[in-house]
Amino acid sequence: MSVSVTVTSAVGPFLPRSRRRSTTALRSSKVSIEQKRLLTKLKQECATPLPLLQHVADTMSSEMRAGLSSVDGSGLPMIPTYVHTLPTGNEKGLFYALDLGGTNFRVLRVELGGKDDRVISTHFEQVSIPHDLMIATSEELFDFIALGLAKFVAKEDGKFHFPPGRKREIGFTFSFPVKQTSIDSGILIKWTKGFAVSGTVGRDVVVCLNEAMERQRLDMRVSALVNDTVGTLAGAEYYDNDVKVAVILGTGTNACYVEQISSIPKLQGHVSSSGKMIISTEWGAFSNGLPLTVFDREMDAASINPGQQIFEKTISGMYLGEIARRVLLNMAQEDDLFGSSVSQKLSTPFILGTPDLCAMHQDDSGDLQIVGSLLYDKAGVESNLTERKAVLEVCDTIVKRGGSLAGAGIVGILQKMEEDSKGDIFGKRSVVAIDGGLYENYPQYRTYLQDSVKELLGTEKSNNVVIEHSKDGSGIGGALLAASNSMYKQD
Repeated sequence: MSVSVTVTSAVGPFLPRSRRRSTTALRSSKVSIEQKRLLTKLKQECATPLPLLQHVADTMSSEMRAGLSSVDGSGLPMIPTYVHTLPTGNEKGLFYALDLGGTNFRVLRVELGGKDDRVISTHFEQVSIPHDLMIATSEELFDFIALGLAKFVAKEDGKFHFPPGRKREIGFTFSFPVKQTSIDSGILIKWTKGFAVSGTVGRDVVVCLNEAMERQRLDMRVSALVNDTVGTLAGAEYYDNDVKVAVILGTGTNACYVEQISSIPKLQGHVSSSGKMIISTEWGAFSNGLPLTVFDREMDAASINPGQQIFEKTISGMYLGEIARRVLLNMAQEDDLFGSSVSQKLSTPFILGTPDLCAMHQDDSGDLQIVGSLLYDKAGVESNLTERKAVLEVCDTIVKRGGSLAGAGIVGILQKMEEDSKGDIFGKRSVVAIDGGLYENYPQYRTYLQDSVKELLGTEKSNNVVIEHSKDGSGIGGALLAASNSMYKQD
């Protein structure tokens, strides 16, 4: 398989900064009684003992069932995706994907060769979306995206030929909340991730893209509309038929899995050729029995969606750094951590990101110099070795809780599937595909998640559950779903 890559905008968020900090003023290197008390209290409130993890898993399962039955909002959202079949491997031809999930979008071209050759080649480009287009009109945003698509196709240089009258087909991976109405249509519920584009909410995003492609005279049609979790499931299952669940653990989080149509009461009467459908759990909305601190509650109260997405706010990359910052600010105010004056920068929300936690967590130097440099650069504080060790304890506590709860959520999904299949999950190899920068780049988080799954399932069952990293699966998955839902007969 050949792969070519063009990146027009690249970001490496998990690289630690190396600028040395200034000399620390002499302060006591002993851990104060108040510091010990605050750290002990934090660890107790964030603790995830086995009974708590089991409660989270059990409740996740029961709220999944409630959401599959409910049309009035009880339980998890459990959104039908109208993806009835996953790629089989027989797909042939040239297919495209547009992956829009944040401040960049990716365009992919995938050449499929059927059972024998599978993916022959993959080419992609990444384009940064200017900030002014994130708050522009719908037409302006989608015209920019369609122009990027047109430029990408123009570079094919006549290499790929389509029969007269045949359109190029594209999978649209769109990771914003939509109410899906079919495999190739979905109404935007709201923008998130800093977007505030006018004229799109309440409209079919596929229609918006199709209209923009027509304005660019681009002969293309959207064959599948999916979110990044569904794309990850399709991309991973294409290579491994044992994949049952897909999870995104990055800035945000979600999980999806394959469900029997007969187990979705709210879709009574819906016909599926396979008897199955991928369900997007929207598990970020889960909140039952989570171990929360005053710092979580204050962060939630200050958020744009207070009282919502509590699970996401305890396990995903957007929030872990901010929770830690709030803890450190409290320790600075209550016990003069970092000295008698409190840094203004440390008082700034989200000044400390999860990538910063990750970089500090990897510091194995004797004097924790990376920790010291990051605290100085990002939070504007001088620190001695004892204070840096306290910072690492805070980071580890928050990250352990997040990874452990994510593991419990995964077990909850598997438990639900096991109960319905009567032994088809834990009795044989079952794969959970995970994508996202948090899982990929944060080793300690990854370890805590895996440990949580093993602790909950026990040795025998956990030996059959395989957790695999599926890097960039959502884009290729979008192209594969465009192929499996092609309007043209597959040979």
